[in-house]
Amino acid sequence: MKPILTLALLASLAHAAETQLFNGKDLTGWEGDPKFWSVQDGAITGASSPENPVPHNTFITWKGGEPSDFSLTLKFKMTPGDDKKYTNSGIQFRSKVIDPAKFIVGGYQADFEYGEKWSGILYEEKGRGILAKRGEQVVIKQGDAPGKPKIEVTGKTGDSKEIQDAINKDDWNEYKIVAEGNNVKQYINGLLTVDVTDETAEAAKSGVIAFQMHQGPPMKVQFKDIVLTTK
Repeated sequence: MKPILTLALLASLAHAAETQLFNGKDLTGWEGDPKFWSVQDGAITGASSPENPVPHNTFITWKGGEPSDFSLTLKFKMTPGDDKKYTNSGIQFRSKVIDPAKFIVGGYQADFEYGEKWSGILYEEKGRGILAKRGEQVVIKQGDAPGKPKIEVTGKTGDSKEIQDAINKDDWNEYKIVAEGNNVKQYINGLLTVDVTDETAEAAKSGVIAFQMHQGPPMKVQFKDIVLTTK
């Protein structure tokens, strides 16, 4: 039995395709509002200022496809403005472009923040809102009305405070998102933050990858070492 399992694993790995989504030099393959998005220090960088505020949540989208089942790993860093006010961002996946002229995207979002509460949650931008809090294993079931799901917490992925304590607030961190079928798992710095099974009709099976700059105080958010692995 062991040789068969080994051969099956090797066959799976052989069919996996690894793609670098960012060349480290420019925004080739990405589309976002040039007033906010650029490359700085070898990273995709979204930056706002008092003179150049973000009027609404704005996104930069990878134009290379709409992956379905995949593993996405990247490094992220957030720097608030001089006043150190709260800032928020996220990684869109299996999402859709709602308004290309305004660079608005909606769908699943792996959230993070310059704060203590929301990093690691699963949120649905322009949709059903918070789907899983940090540390939760969740099953999402169809509710009584569209956009109003029944969210059942079926277990824990870990301790929320321990996950938060492992985040380097002023330095780089690793985010990993694994989407397989109707299941999504998110990891920050190797710790499983949420495990979500979406059994509803709204569950997205594929879609775009994008990064968010959240409306609010001046901020800078950066992404690098972006690797997509598909089967």
